[in-house]
Amino acid sequence: MKAAILKAPNQMFLDVAADPVAEPGDLILRVKAATICGTDIRVLRGRKTAGIRYPSIIGHEFSGEIVQADSASGFQVGQRVGVCPAIPCGQCPQCVRGRENLCPDLAAIGYEIDGAFAEYIRIPARALELGNVHVLPSHVSHAEAALVEPLACVLNGQNKVNLRQGDTVVILGAGPIGTLHAKLARLRGAARVIVSEPNAARRDAALAAGADVVIDPNAGDLRNAIRGETRGLGADVVICAIGIPALAAQAVGLAGKGGRVSLFAGFSKGELGSLDVNAIHYEELRLTGAFGLARKDYEDALHMIADGRIDAKSMVTHHYGLGEMDAAFAMAESGGAMKVAIVDA
Repeated sequence: MKAAILKAPNQMFLDVAADPVAEPGDLILRVKAATICGTDIRVLRGRKTAGIRYPSIIGHEFSGEIVQADSASGFQVGQRVGVCPAIPCGQCPQCVRGRENLCPDLAAIGYEIDGAFAEYIRIPARALELGNVHVLPSHVSHAEAALVEPLACVLNGQNKVNLRQGDTVVILGAGPIGTLHAKLARLRGAARVIVSEPNAARRDAALAAGADVVIDPNAGDLRNAIRGETRGLGADVVICAIGIPALAAQAVGLAGKGGRVSLFAGFSKGELGSLDVNAIHYEELRLTGAFGLARKDYEDALHMIADGRIDAKSMVTHHYGLGEMDAAFAMAESGGAMKVAIVDA
């Protein structure tokens, strides 16, 4: 089969790889759509190396069509499916306590298991046993189904920060993840959604996604702007949806008393900036991280897209073939796209 093989940082080439071989209980899918995640870009550029194999095939946001299925699996050739890529052990203390995304033995498709930037992909039997594979409703396109995974991660993040009805929410960054945060915050009943984003086109996209106010952080003091939009109170929830370390400290200054701050993004190396620990102490702020997703998040996110509560279709703005990976990644990195999909011709 053809596959984009990651051989080293900054070295991912279309090549011929061995077709995946199904072991008992496995599925083989023909990949129909795989979207590029910011983490994929960090992996390609060598900004994320922990746990990365060379050579390997990355890509963890995807859907496909079953081309090989064990008769006992409950699935059939020809079915359209989406797959939660995170496969926990199910038995460790983290899994037992409901934190399976923090399982020390977590195996993820696109990392420990070869991923979706290829013509075909093997889904391990363990994923079927745990319910990671979902048959897609006929009206959900493959590209929409690929976005279930990032929406599930966003859902995990908002659950961790307890975003609820009536909250004033500030989102830093209106890339794909920030835009999904805006959509989900609006769905969950946020009273006011404020998005900070320097890219004008993405500010427009945030408004279309349901933001009440968009702010260019380069146009003035962001903290003063947020205070002005919140009657001097600050935000109930601040979500850092872009991995710039200095923004983590800035996010603390945007929260009101008793506010919650989500360090959602995977951060690149860099200076944290001046973190106001006294504000955290005296104003009883809560900082939380958010990593990945659980199987329940994926299932809930799929229902949100299938039911039309979250519009995923408009998020996919560019489509490329597998042989156009360089152009696809260049577009994803440029900021000129929302979500870039690699689609089966």
